[in-house]
Amino acid sequence: MTVHEVASGIVQVQLPLPFALRSINAYLLHDPDGWTVVDTGLHTADGEAAWNAAFTQLGITPKAIRQIVLTHFHPDHYGMAGWLQELSGAPVYLSPRDAEQTREVWELSPDAEEPTLAYFTRHGVPTSLTSTIVDVVEMLRHSTFPHPELSLIQSGDSIAMGGRQFRAIHTPGHSDGQLVYFAEEDGLMLCGDQVLMKITPHIGWWPNSEADPLGRYLSALEDLATLPVQRGLPGHNRLVEDWSGRLHELRHHHEERLEAMLAAVGSAANAYEVACKVFTMARYTPHEVRFAVAETIAHLELLIQRGLLRREEGDRVQYVPVA
Repeated sequence: MTVHEVASGIVQVQLPLPFALRSINAYLLHDPDGWTVVDTGLHTADGEAAWNAAFTQLGITPKAIRQIVLTHFHPDHYGMAGWLQELSGAPVYLSPRDAEQTREVWELSPDAEEPTLAYFTRHGVPTSLTSTIVDVVEMLRHSTFPHPELSLIQSGDSIAMGGRQFRAIHTPGHSDGQLVYFAEEDGLMLCGDQVLMKITPHIGWWPNSEADPLGRYLSALEDLATLPVQRGLPGHNRLVEDWSGRLHELRHHHEERLEAMLAAVGSAANAYEVACKVFTMARYTPHEVRFAVAETIAHLELLIQRGLLRREEGDRVQYVPVA
């Protein structure tokens, strides 16, 4: 766990994750009447210890938190929101669509069938892997308890944090309802997982996803390129200092990946077969396999939108080049 100031009144807290990604960046923004938390980490014992150490280092208690703002519903961002809400009594803000997703994904009834099982099976993932993937999802679900009581924040809303007014901006693709927060007065962007350094944000098509996540992600990047961002404060890895340059790199990466996916289809293939050609799947954990397959589906579906592939339905979904 590290705690350091990244802008006036804004402290970055790096919280541990039990994955290859290793950590998530949460942020504490200081105002005269208390602190705002932006994103919260996965709920683990190590995560709790890291937050407690951060509070000690800053000389505050959880009661100093006046609001908790979530960029999106993924477990490494949402997971400790309920725990922090119990400690602080602070409201937790999330977009309407991602609030729906928390109910669909993290509050699944114990007697309901896990939707990822049938989904990944239809896309060619072997049964031996799908059962392990289901176990991973269940572990993540438990790492979101207790669930917070949510308050809604809409795209376009203004929210005071860290002595600034931040405007909420809808940036779908990584999640359907992800919001980033822009303070135009000094060009600061709390960019969640929309723009990351070193790695590309995961853009996957999941059982509960809205249509065409990759197309919507690329469109959102075009919109973000028009903003005068001086520094991006991302959910993972180092700060984004060259905003327009990084947006260009992300767009270029996905165009290259689309070409690779199209070539990997050959005469016909399911998403798992394509993923095995494009990614080094033999080295991946089940957690990483599910991300690779979901990302592959997102790219293949955009190739359908572009008229380069068609989908053949059946027990397994097949992707076939358009003659």
